[in-house]
Amino acid sequence: MAGRQATARLARDTAGAGHLAGREVVIEPGGCTGWHFHRVPLIALVKSGTLTRILHDNSVVVHRPGSSFVEPPGIEHLHLGRNLAAVPVVLYVTSTLAEDEPFSIPAAAPRGATPCSCSGDFA
Repeated sequence: MAGRQATARLARDTAGAGHLAGREVVIEPGGCTGWHFHRVPLIALVKSGTLTRILHDNSVVVHRPGSSFVEPPGIEHLHLGRNLAAVPVVLYVTSTLAEDEPFSIPAAAPRGATPCSCSGDFA
């Protein structure tokens, strides 16, 4: 995925519960995330821009500034994020992850879905 990202991790107060990880994800105009899924649930807030998500069943969900959404874990929740507008999409994403675990796992487009030519690696 093209764009800039910053990662900050904080230890949780609960022993053995993992870490709280936050990241700013920027998708430039015309850019996309590539098809991917997550190992843990992610909570995302759209800070600016308009994010268009294509889900595993080819349904389309549009998220405008100020909206938030949860991306469930697992390959059965494969999805793709696109910026179809002229301004960058800025997302604030939070999840619980092990220190070395990536935010996303790139994957092939699901059957019947539109393939994407952009990179999905925004771990």
